[in-house]
Amino acid sequence: MAQTEDHETIWKDFKGAVNMTASALEKFLETDESQSVGQKKDGGEATGHKKGRRIVEILHKKKADLDDDDYAHMKKVVGYVHRHLKQGGPEDRSKTKDSPWRLSLMNWGHDPLKD
Repeated sequence: MAQTEDHETIWKDFKGAVNMTASALEKFLETDESQSVGQKKDGGEATGHKKGRRIVEILHKKKADLDDDDYAHMKKVVGYVHRHLKQGGPEDRSKTKDSPWRLSLMNWGHDPLKD
């Protein structure tokens, strides 16, 4: 029972943190902007970009079909989004749209301009 309650909390937090639809995130992940940001190991795919593809998979699933690995990933996403939002982005708000801060958040399914 406790796990179900924890899953419910994670679900709600995830839905609050991820404000992009699966289709919007998929489309964004295909852009050069998406692939231009984030930490890349050995010149490969950035961590956030890879996580974004996993988020799309989760968004396409029915809630009843989510497993423990999905919930663990959802919890990581919530933590990342909250930490990154606290950084606050560019001081000059007119530069937010194309900032690495925003693009990185979008790889994780959150567009701060939608808030």
